[in-house]
Amino acid sequence: MRIRAITQRILQQFIHDKRTMALMFIAPLLVLSLMSLVFSSPAYEPKIGVSADTAVFRTALEAQQAEVTGYGDVESGNAALKAGDIDAFITMKGSTPSVVLEGSNPAANRAVIMALQEAAQSLQPVASGSGSHMPQISYLYGSQDMKTIDRFGPIMIGVFVFFFVFLIAGVSFLRERTTGTLERLLSTPLKRWEIVTGYVCGFGIFTIFQALLISWFSIQVLGIMMNGSFGYVLLMTLLLSMSALTLGTLLSAFAANELQMIQFIPLVIVPQIFLSGLFPLDTLPLWLQRIGLATPIYYGSEALMDIMLRGQGWEDIARDVFMLIGFSLLFMLLNVLALRKHRRM
Repeated sequence: MRIRAITQRILQQFIHDKRTMALMFIAPLLVLSLMSLVFSSPAYEPKIGVSADTAVFRTALEAQQAEVTGYGDVESGNAALKAGDIDAFITMKGSTPSVVLEGSNPAANRAVIMALQEAAQSLQPVASGSGSHMPQISYLYGSQDMKTIDRFGPIMIGVFVFFFVFLIAGVSFLRERTTGTLERLLSTPLKRWEIVTGYVCGFGIFTIFQALLISWFSIQVLGIMMNGSFGYVLLMTLLLSMSALTLGTLLSAFAANELQMIQFIPLVIVPQIFLSGLFPLDTLPLWLQRIGLATPIYYGSEALMDIMLRGQGWEDIARDVFMLIGFSLLFMLLNVLALRKHRRM
């Protein structure tokens, strides 16, 4: 009888908690649908640039379903390769193709090399006795020995920084509410924006040390490839931390307890991880690509890859910096507005 009473109480508690019910039955379906879209996306089609003197090889590549773009001169092709518009650029040295791979994405490298090999084999019978058509391959970034951790390491640095700051900041801010500390502050003459700024600065000091530790450990201890400035890596992890901090405190305003705060993870964090660059966005539906472009982790991961893999500097990461600053300011503004539910001005 007592066991039955306990069981009924738990069932009633869950039934009346609509957010928990939604998490149990709707969130898994959303995440599984996202996984289905990501993992069932079509095979990556390499984007290959060719110079004007590669007409025969270009025809062979197009027969392999590669996306081929012609460039009138070598300089424009190399500029497109450096900008990431193409995965490889091909010129001819005699009858031998010379291929420069962008190199920062092993999946794209494999797709390009496979297309090149098949194109070269298709030309061998035609070109027998006229020289080898097997391409000579070099790398703009990285190398043939590039490890998987080198490719995904910058993304995972951004993901881990964002995830732990989001969780800790959200739960901590929620505890400020549930213990009555926030309500006491709201009863003082302090303005809402002063309270939000104070909390962000207070939590932000700890995020600085966390970002520094994660960045240093990943590069110096784990040995993840590092071709750029450590200062820029630290800057991006700090900005990611601030966007996670402000988003975590914002969502904590809509949670009644720690369990409800954790419930935001599969709805807010998991989709961002799938759309952060772990999988090529080019192969996903257009609407899903646009969702990815509206997430902080995407810009942080993109900038970290530019810095650590490609060795790029401020001009290449400036857009990502300003986007993360914009996210943080937006979330801070929404935090100020969310405090209206706790105090009427």
